[in-house]
Amino acid sequence: MSQTKTQNKDAYQLILDAIDVGIYKPGDRLVESELAERFGVSRTPIREALQRLETQSLLSRDGRSLIVSSLSHTQLAELYVVRAELEGLAARLAARHATEEEVKVLRAMVKEDEALLGDPQALSRANRRFHKQVHLASHNRFLVQQLDLVHRSMALLATSSLAVEGRDVTALQEHSAIVEAIANHDGDAAYNALKAHISVAFETRLRSDAEGYANEV
Repeated sequence: MSQTKTQNKDAYQLILDAIDVGIYKPGDRLVESELAERFGVSRTPIREALQRLETQSLLSRDGRSLIVSSLSHTQLAELYVVRAELEGLAARLAARHATEEEVKVLRAMVKEDEALLGDPQALSRANRRFHKQVHLASHNRFLVQQLDLVHRSMALLATSSLAVEGRDVTALQEHSAIVEAIANHDGDAAYNALKAHISVAFETRLRSDAEGYANEV
């Protein structure tokens, strides 16, 4: 791979990761020169990365500036509907195709993540890792690709539902139920467990957002 192609890929991933971890939040303006300086990458790959992110609707235009996109209430609901169905399908297929080793890895992740309770940012990263492992355990490359797109859009959410008090504990319990259903090769149970997990996450986010609106009044 040429150095230019490597730089393009790195610039795109660097900006995407910065959005994902909240360095850049919805509404923040992204300036080509500032990004190049921050990441130590030349402006050409930064420019191409910004164009790619705009094409994917992760960035939007505000006059001549590019800003991190935000999701409306309707878009958020649409995203969670698609996510729940695709994630549920991934769990169902994982129950059918996951190897013993993959199940062991998933169980280990749940156990290790208990040490992260009380640290929403770290647990959010671990949560993404867990879900990605379920996706991979489906052994369906096309489904994994679609879920990558969905999770890319999840980066536009400024906060994690895991930051809500008590949600971290219940989320890990839900993860454990998902893993056990996969381990038992029970596709229906795995599908339902993961869909329910996403539903609770969505409800938690809605409640948190509603409290935020109340505080603004």
